[in-house]
Parts: sequence; C-alpha cells; structure tokens
Amino acid sequence: MLNKILSVNPETRNSLNSRVAANYARLKPSLFLLPLILVVALVLFLYHFDAISTGMYIQIQKDLFFFLNAKLSQFPNLIYNLTQLGDALVFLSLLSILILYAPKLWEAMLSASLVSAILSGVLKNFFAVPRPAAAFGPHSFVIIGKTLAGHNSLPSGHSITIFTVLTVLAFAFMPKKMIHRILWFFCIAIAGVTLVFTRVGVGAHYPLDVLSGSMTGWISGLAGIFITKKYKIWSWISNTKFHPIFIFLFLICCMALIQKIADENLIIYYLALLGLLVSLFKLTYEYAKK
Repeated sequence: MLNKILSVNPETRNSLNSRVAANYARLKPSLFLLPLILVVALVLFLYHFDAISTGMYIQIQKDLFFFLNAKLSQFPNLIYNLTQLGDALVFLSLLSILILYAPKLWEAMLSASLVSAILSGVLKNFFAVPRPAAAFGPHSFVIIGKTLAGHNSLPSGHSITIFTVLTVLAFAFMPKKMIHRILWFFCIAIAGVTLVFTRVGVGAHYPLDVLSGSMTGWISGLAGIFITKKYKIWSWISNTKFHPIFIFLFLICCMALIQKIADENLIIYYLALLGLLVSLFKLTYEYAKK
C-alpha cells in the first residue's frame, strides 16, 4: 500500500509530461504581441496624463489606491495569506510535485523565474518609485503585515512572480477545445488579477504597480517557455540520478518555510510546507528505488 502511495506511475508521468511538451511546442512567438501592446498602452496612458514623472505617477492613482486599500483590507487574514503566493518560495513549493509528473513544466518554470528575477531587479532600480508608506506615510492607510517603505514600488515583484508562474501553468495545461481554452485562460486571468491586487490591499503597492508587474510576469513566463524550447538547459531535471540536488534544495526550502511559520504562522505556509514534504518524500523514494 505504501509503495503505491509513494511511487510515481510512469504512464501518468509520461502522459502529463507529453501533454505539457506538446502544448509548449504549439506556441508561437506572436504570443508576445498582446502583453507588449498592453505595456505600450500603459506607457501611453501615463504619457497622456503627464504621469511619466514619479510624483505624477503616484498622484494620478492616489484616490484609487486609498479606495482599493480600504475595501480589500476588510479581509485582512484572507488577503494576507493570498498575497504570500507572490513569494516564489511559497508558490513553487505548492507546485513542487510537478517536478516528478511534468518536468517539462519545471524546465520552463526555472527559465521563467530567472527572467522574472532579472527584470524585477532591473526595473525596480530603474524607476525607484517610493512605496505608498514612503509617499503617504504609514498611518494614512491600512497596512497588513510588515511596513514596506523603500523606493522599489514599480513594478510589483509579487505580481511578477504570480503571473510568471500562472503563465507557465496556463500554457502547460491549456485544453484542446477552443471554448474550454477560452474559459481556462479567463479563469487563470481572474485568479491572477485577484492575487496581484492583494498587494494593494496590504498597502504594499499602487494599482499600476501590480498591473505593470502582471504584464512583466506574463512576458517572463512566455520567455521561459520559449527559452526552454530552444535551449535544453534544464533537461537533466527529469533524470532520477539528479534527484539529490532537488532533495537538498527542498530540505533548505522546508527550513525556510518553518522559519516563516515561526514568524507569522500563516495557513498558506503550512500548505506550502505540506506540498514540499510530499514532493520530498516522493523524490527520495524514487531515488532510493533506483
């Protein structure tokens, strides 16, 4: 019985991984067009309202920020748990089991994560927009969790992470039928927008920070998929002999999550830790069986 629980069915793994690989193979570079159009539209919007400068960028969304922050902060426990999905450690821990069942997805995820990390760091340093707590003062609106008052608001890093992961997932498991595909991407988009706007609810970002972060994450996710299609950088992760690398990394991540639980004791951290432990046991079992 225990063997059945711990073992990974080769047919299930091959089927799921083949589906992901086939979906990625069908994608065309023209998919970059829509997020790039949205980025241009955002820039034109800011230019139209003379909001290219940092001061005006903050000013034109001040009222909307206060409105959304007041409304969303009425559900502090919910939004504070949900906003943690913008932490790569948490979101990727929940998806860690897919290393065994769909390594092709994780190949794309690793490339996409590197792209998103680079873009996030470069863009935050380039724009250097003060966060709401620095611009308005920490007592003028609701802050849930730690007070963030640095000059790195644009774009939202959590939003980049969320849309990077969701983009990789969305194209990995997109249905074959068009109507199902439309519903699938609609649900992914709604989930993504809901998650990124928790950053406004906790008082960490302006609305345009999360929108620009979402576009950046969308582009990062696509970039990760196309990089993986062209360059077989991560193809080794499906090889069982490399499982000790992930076993070691997962152990470190487990310790990091335990520390987060000790600090804040959030439900989402327990769920992420559970997902990671399941993956760790299955990885260890598969390697030992080899």
